[in-house]
Amino acid sequence: MHSDPVAKWLQTAAALSLCLFLPAQAQGREACTSGRPRPIINLRVDNDMAGGQDQGYTNGVQLTLVSPNLRDYTDDPCIPRLAKLANRYLGVLHPKSFDQLNMISTLTHRIYTPTDFSRSELIEDDRPYAGVLVMGSGYNAREGDQLRTTQLQVGIVGPAAMGKQAQNGVHQLIGADKFRGWGNQLENELVFRLVHERMRRFSTDNGVGGWGWDTIAHYGGSFGNLATYLNTGAEFRFGVNLPDDFGSTPMRPAGENTAPTRDARSQYVPGAHLFVTFDTRWVLLDITLDGNTWRDSPSVDKRHVVANLGYGVVLMRHRWKFALARYHGTREFDGQQETPVFGSLTVSHAF
Repeated sequence: MHSDPVAKWLQTAAALSLCLFLPAQAQGREACTSGRPRPIINLRVDNDMAGGQDQGYTNGVQLTLVSPNLRDYTDDPCIPRLAKLANRYLGVLHPKSFDQLNMISTLTHRIYTPTDFSRSELIEDDRPYAGVLVMGSGYNAREGDQLRTTQLQVGIVGPAAMGKQAQNGVHQLIGADKFRGWGNQLENELVFRLVHERMRRFSTDNGVGGWGWDTIAHYGGSFGNLATYLNTGAEFRFGVNLPDDFGSTPMRPAGENTAPTRDARSQYVPGAHLFVTFDTRWVLLDITLDGNTWRDSPSVDKRHVVANLGYGVVLMRHRWKFALARYHGTREFDGQQETPVFGSLTVSHAF
């Protein structure tokens, strides 16, 4: 049981994350949706069973709530009072120039494990056990075919993130063996990171319009005790009625339905496309590999340069969007037995 102050803070933070960007009050809904893209809810599930593995980044779930395009961050009727209050204290993160902008709120849970599930003792040469639970608030600003996105994420790593309980519950449900080494997981630690990325879209048209292709280049980085890195990469898409956004991969900020669109009428026009994406990172810190910041804990010798490649398909119909993807990564630390592989499913609905 973890009924300590950290766990209580965690419960409060999770509730706050879910409340920040719920639909606006009834009196503001007409003004909120008239002539604008609708608010969106995304549910993403990652699991390495799709790659024939059960190790490393083994499972992830993320709930994302996306606002319509906004006039500003403090007075727009689309923003609930709680979010307006928070925005007054986060002015340093707000973009200063834009054609369109929106906000997002995320709640994310991730589980990391070593390869050998049967060993209860500490496995010194393999990835530590870790559960991660974070909430985040983000600001996206679009100018033409360019996007800037900034997110502040806070949460916890350790037993209070309930990685053990989540994994054991799922494994019991599907009849899989339980991992026995959770007694060696990272200790409770409050974590944060500030993420910033910039993207540029190169396309054959300005939005929905039959068959076409586009390329979205990106670069940015993250700073915090959760993760500190610099990254760059790109995504290529080909299909019919490509959405006027900045990518189909949910692995990165603004990747899945979180970017402002130019035309509300183009939102979820029926269409489909394929995508291929890659991202390269120079990693200075990753708490799930380096271990706790202020305590002795399990750790491994991470590799500072890593990359991942993803590919998938996206289907859009009415207010629904489905993105199915598979990701392959390079080895993340010295001695890692297998290169990471996992699948991802994102379901989005405009309400």
